[in-house]
Amino acid sequence: MLRLRSGFRHAGFFVRCGRLRLSSLVVVCGFIILISSALVAQVRSPKDVLGFHPTDNRTIADWTQITRYFHELDKDSPRVAVKEVGKTTLGKPMIAAFISAGSNIEKLEHYRGINAKLADPRTINGDAELRELIENGKTIVSISCSIHSTEIVASQMSMNLAYELASANDAETRNILENTILILIPSSNPDGVDIIADWYRKTLGTKSEGTSPPELYHFYAGHDNNRDWFMMNLAETRAITKLFWQEWFPEIVYDVHQMGRNGARFVIPPFFDPPNPRIDPLILREVGVIGYKMAADLQAKGIDGVATNTTFDTWWHGGFRSAPYYHNSIGILSEAASADLMSPITVTREEIAKGRGSRGLASALETATNYPAAWTGGVWSPKDIAALEMSASRSLLELASNYRKDYLQRFYSLGKANLDRKGNEPLAFVVPSGQPRKQVVARFLEILMWQGVEIHLLPNELLVRHGSKDAEFHEIPLGSFLIYVNQPQKNNILSLFEKQVYPHRVNANGEPDVPYDVAGWTLPLQMGVESFDIWGIRDGEQTLKKIGDANEMRAALDQKPSAEPFPKFGNPLRTDPKIGIYAPPSGSSDEGWTRLVFDQYQIKYTSVTNADIRENRLDKDVLVIPSIWKGRLDKGLDAERYPAELAGGVGENGWKNLKTFVENGGTLVCFDASCGFVIELFDLPMSNVLAKLKRSEFYDPGSIVRLSVDRGHPLSRGIASEMAAYFTSSSAFEVTDEAKVKSIAKYAASDALLSGWMLGEKYLNGKTAVAEANYGKGRIVLFAFRPQHRGQTFATFPFIFNALEGGE
Repeated sequence: MLRLRSGFRHAGFFVRCGRLRLSSLVVVCGFIILISSALVAQVRSPKDVLGFHPTDNRTIADWTQITRYFHELDKDSPRVAVKEVGKTTLGKPMIAAFISAGSNIEKLEHYRGINAKLADPRTINGDAELRELIENGKTIVSISCSIHSTEIVASQMSMNLAYELASANDAETRNILENTILILIPSSNPDGVDIIADWYRKTLGTKSEGTSPPELYHFYAGHDNNRDWFMMNLAETRAITKLFWQEWFPEIVYDVHQMGRNGARFVIPPFFDPPNPRIDPLILREVGVIGYKMAADLQAKGIDGVATNTTFDTWWHGGFRSAPYYHNSIGILSEAASADLMSPITVTREEIAKGRGSRGLASALETATNYPAAWTGGVWSPKDIAALEMSASRSLLELASNYRKDYLQRFYSLGKANLDRKGNEPLAFVVPSGQPRKQVVARFLEILMWQGVEIHLLPNELLVRHGSKDAEFHEIPLGSFLIYVNQPQKNNILSLFEKQVYPHRVNANGEPDVPYDVAGWTLPLQMGVESFDIWGIRDGEQTLKKIGDANEMRAALDQKPSAEPFPKFGNPLRTDPKIGIYAPPSGSSDEGWTRLVFDQYQIKYTSVTNADIRENRLDKDVLVIPSIWKGRLDKGLDAERYPAELAGGVGENGWKNLKTFVENGGTLVCFDASCGFVIELFDLPMSNVLAKLKRSEFYDPGSIVRLSVDRGHPLSRGIASEMAAYFTSSSAFEVTDEAKVKSIAKYAASDALLSGWMLGEKYLNGKTAVAEANYGKGRIVLFAFRPQHRGQTFATFPFIFNALEGGE
């Protein structure tokens, strides 16, 4: 098929046109317009390729179909270039469609180079070059769809958006194409798209139509795949992080989501309080401008139910749209009300009235400044969702196009400002040499480097001030690593190294204002890596050596080089126990993260189902039960919506079999929520003292806390007397008979909070965090917290390893 990439731009053609008489020129130019229009018309629609229109009721395109359409669009249109950007966890191709004017697509590498320079002001040689870059650069915008695969409509909508931009010839679209380069990611979770598509097709027309699949829709993380954007545990996160923060540095990142069905129809920026102090105020303003543009355009179309300033805040770091803030980019989130996957639903006014309010929106039936037109019910379909997402995408692209120079100038200015040190900021952070667990130190540094953070190696000792600008100088050893704060990544570095101090936000009843996700995440604390801030360096700074790549860093740590990013660790177990991990039929992110940790460390295991427990197929040495509430184990999936073979829980026989398993010599290892029913089942002399407290008495949404460890116990082998653990609405045990239940670690007696927010710390102080109980010939190990939380808490992984083999 003919592709008009050059668009008749050859100089010789126009010279020849100049020799024609005016009438002939008009005829020729008219002929050119006809040819151009015909070529545009040859761009095939999604329906032409797939046989149906994406976002129609009860249709769904799987990943093979989606990628096929985008590759066909690449063939049809000079405005589209599809590139594979990596592989998923299960090996599927991840694609990004670059969409822009044909002349821009021909010079993608040129424009990538311009934006890379703007991202690092140190590479620009003076004001003249800066003016030229801004004059010639394009606003780089990324729109990413359906990271949460049950929020499926956006992945389908992406084909319609791409087709519209590839085929339309109106002035507005041409302006967008000329001034922006769109990086359209049809899904950042292709594995999940297939899981949803397979389940939806299988259940179409049955009682299960529109339900979530009976498995995690990301192999490891499920819904938590959007909680990995500073940690890099997942293949998908690494692929997109490389695309964004090593290659293209988009000025705007838009993450398209869905939410519950009974509230507002669409939630967009500005966001709710509190903002993170490490986000530049200009970025917060820009987020608001884009959100209000989206909202105004939707209101102009007569669409009700659009809310701003509600629910979602900008405190937390690790999401797809929040990570860009720390890379000097604008992050946008939209959340549309969901249907039943691709099946329409009817929402009544009564259902909306019963819906739970959210921060900034007490009721979706009451109008307010941030919600001026309420939606009062009716039919809600995938097409309605797609219409919201299409409109919002166009609004964003219009702004990016019309204010191209402003976005480029401000993006540069944000990076430039980060090169200047403020008085309340340290000069650098140091990761000293000589630490144990070198593999973990290497992983920590690699996480930073993958995000574009520069790291220097100390080839000799260095005298530095630690703690404040007035501190005494002391020596740090050669082989240590220095991370200067004053680089374009300043806010990312500070946000990851510093301890978070979430503002104390309570209402008149003393109840906490619940943050959207977690309150603290300080990476060195979570990973158990020693680091400290420095406020001055005396001499020797000129000898520092910038680390070129991960293998150079590994060599400095006496680690083997690796051909792959983020290589697996060696198995830490000295024995080879038969290990099972309980996997509920509905899927559990905590179970998935447990598998990820075991796979990273090459620990062998098998999955254990409800049927295995009911039928006493527990031929294991160790059974690990991740953080799962008793009700979920008791009930399982609802028999009214799911097939009989998937429905039901552990059952009475299952509980008896669990007791027999331990009595006969098995080890039961429980994390957080699963401890409660085990304490009850085995009648252990202990209780969770936080269970009956009101939120006004105790609350911790996700913070790092200090543990005091009994180092004399085998489960504490290789663990320091004090360490950090992750607490997220977790437990604290009161042990009433130490002869039967041994406390291995306790929350600190005072000052337990290390990073984040905790209300009512006194209820936690001194309570048991890790316990062991003997039962018959076996034993039970209880973690009041999640020692493998989101695969991030490397500091507490050794506790798990010791529990698997008895700590002997």
